[in-house]
Amino acid sequence: MRIGIISRGPKLYSTKRLKEAAIKGGHKCRIINPLLFGIYVEEQHPELTYKSLEIPKVNALIPRIAASDSTFSLAVLRQFEQLGVFSINHSNAISLSRDKLRTLQVLSRRNIGIPPSAFVYQKSDIMPAINQLGGVPIIIKLLHGSQGIGVMLVENEKSAEAILETLYVAQKEVLIQKFVAESKGTDIRAFVVGDRVVAAMRRRADGTEFRSNVHRGATTEKVILEPEYESVAVRAAHILGLRVAGVDILESNEGPKIMEVNSSPGLEGIEAATGVDVAGEIIQYLEEQVEFPDVDIREKLSVSKGFKVVEFTISKNSELAKQTLETASLKEKGIQVLTVVRNGLTIPNPTDLFEILAGDTLLCFGKALALKALMPKKRTKIER
Repeated sequence: MRIGIISRGPKLYSTKRLKEAAIKGGHKCRIINPLLFGIYVEEQHPELTYKSLEIPKVNALIPRIAASDSTFSLAVLRQFEQLGVFSINHSNAISLSRDKLRTLQVLSRRNIGIPPSAFVYQKSDIMPAINQLGGVPIIIKLLHGSQGIGVMLVENEKSAEAILETLYVAQKEVLIQKFVAESKGTDIRAFVVGDRVVAAMRRRADGTEFRSNVHRGATTEKVILEPEYESVAVRAAHILGLRVAGVDILESNEGPKIMEVNSSPGLEGIEAATGVDVAGEIIQYLEEQVEFPDVDIREKLSVSKGFKVVEFTISKNSELAKQTLETASLKEKGIQVLTVVRNGLTIPNPTDLFEILAGDTLLCFGKALALKALMPKKRTKIER
């Protein structure tokens, strides 16, 4: 297999390790600089050139795209996707994970822990937002920062208001978050590959520093995750559509809180701390997945008139709760249950004897009218 690593840093540890692991696995591998591409868009005829020549022939891609050059690099990756080349992380998922606010908005719709956060536009809304989060201390984050850059811990209201006003005047988009005091200076980095966490480490900040980034001198140690933490890390990556991700988790008194999900996590710190060949795990997973490109199931199955693909969660009062698929007569109603998610685990193609429980999330394909009758009624919040 020919593997392309999209990276501007051929000498970086992570890039070199991935290339070494690919070659060790018997593959041809080359590092390609995204800024040397040309993108050509024509009807039914998307094209790419590399150094004004024909593009390198690759069967699969590993994107290592820095936050500083996301726009053009992601456009290159999207063009490869239009040409049918498999990418271990899809361009849409990378774009989503790069936006801290958008990431939290998506995660907030699921039963997954996140720090209470606020994003306001008017200066007059700054103090009400801080008060709604429980007051100071708070964390202020630039929406598009990385490696701890643009992250500040503010411990009094006057400083918080002054910093936020300055950032707003400078037209910087910032996120305000509740400070999780019990995890000050520590977090967990869980490295997700596919459906599992292949390695995890706890990071401890240096001295009085509250940011636990390795680039800022944090120390690391191997950690074996509790099932709850591993499940949260995998679910967070999957919700954002990432197959490979570094998931940063705060250890709060209320359980795991997702702080950030990184689509191009570094390998050096985690391989050193855990002794795990993370690069090798990524290449092995890529080998398994390259034959199975993404299929938009909603698009494929919803083309038939009168049929839909829907996902909904079973409430305690649902007529489906505690029934099997057979007794619920779903097939007779023209409904096929494709998957059931229970306690973070996905159960594909459940049998007729499968019992539906409250809290299960069903992905179904079938007649729109029949599905509408089963789905819970949406409640509309009316502001007075």
